[in-house]
Amino acid sequence: MSLLVVGSMAFDSIKSPFGEAEQIVGGSATYFSIAAGYFTPVRLVSVVGRDFPEATIKKLSARGIDTLGLTVASGETFRWKGFYENDLNVAHTVRTNLNVFEEFAPVLPPEWKDTPYLFLGNINPRLQLDVMAQIRKPKIVALDTMNFWIEKSPDLLREAIKKIEILIINEAEVRQLTGELNLVRAARMLMDAGPKRVVIKRGEYGVLHMSGNSIFAAPACPLDTIFDPTGAGDSFAGGFMGYLASKGDKEISEADYRMATVYGSAVASFTVEAFGTQRLESLSSDDIAQRVSLLRSLTEIP
Repeated sequence: MSLLVVGSMAFDSIKSPFGEAEQIVGGSATYFSIAAGYFTPVRLVSVVGRDFPEATIKKLSARGIDTLGLTVASGETFRWKGFYENDLNVAHTVRTNLNVFEEFAPVLPPEWKDTPYLFLGNINPRLQLDVMAQIRKPKIVALDTMNFWIEKSPDLLREAIKKIEILIINEAEVRQLTGELNLVRAARMLMDAGPKRVVIKRGEYGVLHMSGNSIFAAPACPLDTIFDPTGAGDSFAGGFMGYLASKGDKEISEADYRMATVYGSAVASFTVEAFGTQRLESLSSDDIAQRVSLLRSLTEIP
């Protein structure tokens, strides 16, 4: 069943302890779409400048990602430059140039307004609210955010969070948003404010997924090769939401939500193995199945 994503497409310049890459294609919507596309049809809403390679757009379309909602605007594409030190859970920003993304005002194609699954990437919460106002009776709406919006637009962000089913957020952001250091209490505070589920991304420490009185923790995959954690969180969200959307009209069980968490973690683990989307683009269904099996085996007791 179709899954709609609204988010950024960008050029990233990244340095990590394992190397560096200049002007590679990134952005939350890019990583999310590629990851989710392994499970379900994806509809992409974003904006790029005229400097964005047409070949990349064609490559996304060839993967079954519908780019009808992608606007090519006059100007330059959003750019981010940053680096990682030994703690790969922390990205240090050197420069952010919003460029055409600064004026981004997402408008859904009319035929997309009945899309059942919606993911709102970490864009301005005012835009997240605008998109939710355009879509009709979605089955599941999930939202991501970032420290910038928590600091700059906390009231709008809280208004957006009230309207969603699932909040996907990292552990530093959940503490910043609630002022609570304990992640379990922080997640419960957020669920009291609206969402039925809070999924906390914890980098190399895995994922904490809470709903009602249920707590599920999925480990991160131990890897021999790590180059770049950029986009791992967006890839997790893509795998997570893509798996849920693949269930179609059926009622989604607690087991389905837990498996979605594992599938999200599996897909994200490939992203960090190369710079940009390079490794994420090259997966097979067997690759993903084997990584899921590995993650499940980490917590099995014979």
